[in-house]
Amino acid sequence: MKGLFITFEGGEGAGKSSILKKLAENLEDEGYDVLTTREPGGIDIAEKIRHIILDPSHTAMDGRTEALLYAAARRQHLVEKVLPALDEGKIVLCDRFVDSSLAYQGYARGLGIDEVYEINKFAIEDCMPDTTLFFDITPERGLERIEQNKGREQNRLDLENLQFHHTVYEAYQKLLKKFPDRISVVNADQSFDDVLEDVTTRMKQWIHSRS
Repeated sequence: MKGLFITFEGGEGAGKSSILKKLAENLEDEGYDVLTTREPGGIDIAEKIRHIILDPSHTAMDGRTEALLYAAARRQHLVEKVLPALDEGKIVLCDRFVDSSLAYQGYARGLGIDEVYEINKFAIEDCMPDTTLFFDITPERGLERIEQNKGREQNRLDLENLQFHHTVYEAYQKLLKKFPDRISVVNADQSFDDVLEDVTTRMKQWIHSRS
């Protein structure tokens, strides 16, 4: 049976990466075959592109350059890691995917959601997630969490002003309306355990519906 492709989306500091890691551990403990990965990155080539994109010194990077680099990293990551895992029947949990490009580059950078979607359709062909979780938290709360989490990876997006992060949040609201059958909302402004319980319940439902 073909695997299950789940993507985790949200603004900075939403907590999706931490939840993804713990969810994967719990599922593996129950005997599920799980692959965790992230974008941009996940494989050597894409991780190198990630370094270029997120390097805090690369503030001169043009928005279209940024969008194209994300799409390039996504393509390599998909063909080298995600698609083989899905063919093996694994549950793939991916920290960010196409929706991040639509929100950050398409809307927040002003390139156009549909325009960036076209770039990415060339990169991924027909491989969209089976379902996507949007971790919903206000930009203020998310950035507050980042400030408290000194061990978190700091990147170029952390240098953006609050208005940029509000625009990203607004973009995700638009994507929820654009893809209502695929994207569902998780209240990320709860305790870690409450968010994990919510996500785990949904995950079990998706797994069982595919059995």
